Amino acid sequence: MGLIFTDKALEKVKEYIAEAAKEQDAPTKLYFRIAVKNGGCSGFEYVMSIDKVMSRTDLMQSQSGLEIVVDKKSILYIDGCTIDYVESMMGSGFKVSNPNAKGSCGCGQSFDV
Repeated sequence: MGLIFTDKALEKVKEYIAEAAKEQDAPTKLYFRIAVKNGGCSGFEYVMSIDKVMSRTDLMQSQSGLEIVVDKKSILYIDGCTIDYVESMMGSGFKVSNPNAKGSCGCGQSFDV
């Protein structure tokens, strides 16, 4: 699996995981999950979440101490992506640069392959 997270994205994910860990009653291992689902104006949407569960069919990648999990279906669409975290006057969030995408919507939240 070849996902690339920028330093800013790694920092933000680690912050989210630390916040989620504080909310847990008992210490549990947490993963950052990135997936693709049908939807959005261009056909597919990125879904990112903090997850307690890693299934046997998930793929895992470690980068700077962060464990990233992706299901096998999603990796077909996002392998080779670069994930960044951007902050602007219009808002902040993760930005995915996907070399597999043939097109995307104006807001950048969905893509077509």
